[in-house]
Amino acid sequence: MDRSSRSQSRRFAPVVALAAAAALTLAGCSSSSGGKKSEESADGASAGKASTPRMTVALVTHQSAGDTFWDIVRKGAEAAAAKDNVKLIYSNDPSAGAQANLVQNAIDQKVDGIAVTLAKPDAMKDVVAKAKAANIPVVGLNSGVSEWQKLGLLEFFGQDETVAGEALGKRLNDEGAKSAVCVIQEQGNIGLTQRCDGVEKTFDGKLQTLNVNGTDMPSVKSTITAKLSQDKSIDYVVALGAPFALTAAQSVSDAGSKAKVATFDLNKDLTGAISKGTIAFAVDQQPYLQGYLAVDSLWLYKNNGNYMGGGEQPVLTGPAFVDKTNVDAVAQYAAKGTR
Repeated sequence: MDRSSRSQSRRFAPVVALAAAAALTLAGCSSSSGGKKSEESADGASAGKASTPRMTVALVTHQSAGDTFWDIVRKGAEAAAAKDNVKLIYSNDPSAGAQANLVQNAIDQKVDGIAVTLAKPDAMKDVVAKAKAANIPVVGLNSGVSEWQKLGLLEFFGQDETVAGEALGKRLNDEGAKSAVCVIQEQGNIGLTQRCDGVEKTFDGKLQTLNVNGTDMPSVKSTITAKLSQDKSIDYVVALGAPFALTAAQSVSDAGSKAKVATFDLNKDLTGAISKGTIAFAVDQQPYLQGYLAVDSLWLYKNNGNYMGGGEQPVLTGPAFVDKTNVDAVAQYAAKGTR
């Protein structure tokens, strides 16, 4: 990313969200029913609920069991599917090979479009090529902002994880942090690695990384507790997901540590923890928007030949900070499971 585009990305979510909202307004709406009048309004532009032929979209993610982040992504995808008269097929597996097999299953079912996460892009390269060879459009979301063009995807919806990490590193400087540990819950996940690397790039203090087994929360807790007990100089724990941040807060208490906890991503429990001061702040990437735009973009492409970013730029959905100053405005949506 060049200096000008990086600078633009650092303006964060308000500009991106405004653009996305405009895109949603212009894109038109949809559902499983609708009339010709709705299609012909506004000089032929789609409006109201879609009466376009029903299409099938497969959403394939690397979701691990118990990770509530993906419930929010899925809700966004389901909302777009309901609007766009789309049959949504959701599948997931944290194993890269198994996720690739799920994409192959979607190809075999001859779906009309595929939305996929690229947490481990090398494992997805061949199957994405097969989808393209079958003339199935593929868009990316959430993970893989640095790789989606190389794999030939049509569009990408998410945040630049390196930029998000750099923003958090600067925030740690502003908070006066001197020693932090970045907790990675899934080794080999390119997005998680980029977050910690981004933090290290801008953080003026000492940063350590700690790998934990994200599929075993008691193990996550004990590993973080042991680290904090061993190193009393740590004054910030940086988690890479809401459930892990909440667990890290328990570890801080168990270890008798004075460290604060910051995190990437939200859920309703996390916003409550920010309000109480248990969690210092979070970086929000708007997962609902990622799921929504991924499905909606495939409907737009099939029915009107539209694609966002011109195949050159991703559509950024974050990052933006959520802390005590603005958490109340976000919490009402988090409570509904949409933020």
